[in-house]
Amino acid sequence: MSHSHSHAPGEEHSHSHSHSPPQTPQSPGIPAPDPAMQALIDAEFQPTALTLSDDRNKALCEEHRLEKCNACDIDFVNLNRLAALLVHNPNLLCPPPSNVITQQITQVVTSTKDEGNALFKSGLHTAAINRYTGAASVAISRPPWEANQFMREELSTVISNRSAAYYEAHDYIAALADAEAVIQVRRNWSKGHFRKAKALLGLNRLGEAADAVKVGLAFEPANTELSSFLAEIEKFEKRHQDAKIEARLLEKSEKDQQQAVTA
Repeated sequence: MSHSHSHAPGEEHSHSHSHSPPQTPQSPGIPAPDPAMQALIDAEFQPTALTLSDDRNKALCEEHRLEKCNACDIDFVNLNRLAALLVHNPNLLCPPPSNVITQQITQVVTSTKDEGNALFKSGLHTAAINRYTGAASVAISRPPWEANQFMREELSTVISNRSAAYYEAHDYIAALADAEAVIQVRRNWSKGHFRKAKALLGLNRLGEAADAVKVGLAFEPANTELSSFLAEIEKFEKRHQDAKIEARLLEKSEKDQQQAVTA
């Protein structure tokens, strides 16, 4: 269609305008899978027979109706946990940013840990252990999309406190197991190595206790708590060695006296 209109004062220009349909934005297509990678996936794929729980909220192995079944070699625990989170949060259309944390979980972990601390200070170590265990259970229930550092910090603190409670209850094996768990979760935190050294000292494994402290000092050379404890362990080691030497000398003296009597 031709028409005329003014482009500038005193100038008239005639040209045609074509009316084409509006352009719709094209959404990018899903890229085709890499053939080699797809072949590997297909080669390792093993179909698994599953069923749903009575409330239809959990995936279970079909034969034994377990969400974690060694016989069937399946583990739906994490899948079911994620599904439960989505079911209980219907407004959650997609996971939030990883730096956004569930404040309710933080509050429960903190309050339960504080209850354990109060019981610990009162000398009620078994009750404190139970509260720390409860706090740890809540700490590991964080949604999988939250940054791992939050769970690591909470869990390592709670388990470290539980290790201390086990130590005071004279359960040195459990104290050592918790200390090792703390180190696995947060290796560069000196408190885990301190707890390990304490537990080993309770088990009378002095050399290993000293080594544990030295590992902690490698991460925090200026840590006075570790330095003081290492000096304490070294004093114990010296006393232990002196006692051994004294016992050997006494044993030798008694043998010499017996030989002198029978001569």
